[in-house]
Amino acid sequence: MKVKDIMTPNPVTVRVDSPLREAAALLRKYHIGGLPVMDGDRVAGIITETDILSLLDVGDLSDDLWLPSPLEVIEIPVREFINWERTKRALTDISNMEVRRVMSSPVIAIDEEADISEAASLMLHEGIARLPVLRDGKLVGIVTRADIVNGLGASSGEEEEES
Repeated sequence: MKVKDIMTPNPVTVRVDSPLREAAALLRKYHIGGLPVMDGDRVAGIITETDILSLLDVGDLSDDLWLPSPLEVIEIPVREFINWERTKRALTDISNMEVRRVMSSPVIAIDEEADISEAASLMLHEGIARLPVLRDGKLVGIVTRADIVNGLGASSGEEEEES
């Protein structure tokens, strides 16, 4: 079975100069985990939920028990407000960041004529969950781990019916 038989044709994409909020909105709207990133008609990279989440490093939480003094009881709401304002500013900065600054590049892609076993092997070897699919260097689809599993299940079901 070939990659072209199981891929999703004409995948949703985002441009390299798009703000990160646009990529996040597309991931949410289409319930997908990653998008090919385009620079004109060339696949320049891929942006995933993991890439975006990695920007939100929250640091380690303290295991220490903390009991506020009477003065700190007054200070806490002020300090938390300042922290919230910093958090809002950081999130705004992240959402305005261009996709090119966060995307994985160079992109790992596969030709549409490749066998699905080659796609599965490449995904496992590279530790990735999706591959842009190319025809003559141009994006024509995307294939995910789920597509491979579904393709194998469908071909297995056809074989059982023929028996």
